Amino acid sequence: MTGTLYGIGVGPGDPELITLKAHRILQEVPVIAWPAPLEGESMARRIAATHLPGGQTEIAIRMPLSVDRFPVEVVYDEAAETLAGHLTAGRDVAVLCEGDPFVYGSFMYLFARMAERFPVGVVPGVSSLTAGAAALGAPLAARNDVLSVIPAPLPEAMLERRLADADAAVIIKVGRHLAKLRRVLARLDLADHARYVEYATMPEQTVQPFATISADAAPYFSLVLVHRRGDAWR
Repeated sequence: MTGTLYGIGVGPGDPELITLKAHRILQEVPVIAWPAPLEGESMARRIAATHLPGGQTEIAIRMPLSVDRFPVEVVYDEAAETLAGHLTAGRDVAVLCEGDPFVYGSFMYLFARMAERFPVGVVPGVSSLTAGAAALGAPLAARNDVLSVIPAPLPEAMLERRLADADAAVIIKVGRHLAKLRRVLARLDLADHARYVEYATMPEQTVQPFATISADAAPYFSLVLVHRRGDAWR
């Protein structure tokens, strides 16, 4: 019998947003793995820390996190083989993933490499999309609105086209693309209908109207919510 690989959504930052199922699995598995930058702390590991019983084998999957170098195929190839060794020996493995594993989650790259070889379970997590909406007090969409999830690194013309067609949108991966986003929202006359949140649900959470932001870059953990009517319930 091989072990089971679990992709565990640990949520956007607040440890209390981990699901009961995720908590149970984290208490039971002998091996956990988590993505991390080349140096420093893993956000996923930090979120899950209070739910870990201790004594487990821990595997850091370290990789460059810059957009132009992610995902790093060789890193996932090597991580898959390392985890396969534990699974083949009958040990269950839980891989921590910020937010939800299948909403732009890093776990999907391990899933693609391992789902045909081992049993895999995916535990959904609270995504940054819904966490951001809750932090801002701004429902994402209502009635027959079409909600778009738009990555800010898109070329400016494509970003503008996607926003022009959207009833409601969550713009993710804002980071160094804040100035570009400001130009696009201004041209579409949507800046006053946009809200900004960084580090949603974390102690350092910040929320504000997008129009009040003067910086040209934002933290990695930031997003912008836009609704064409201003408020979804209108």
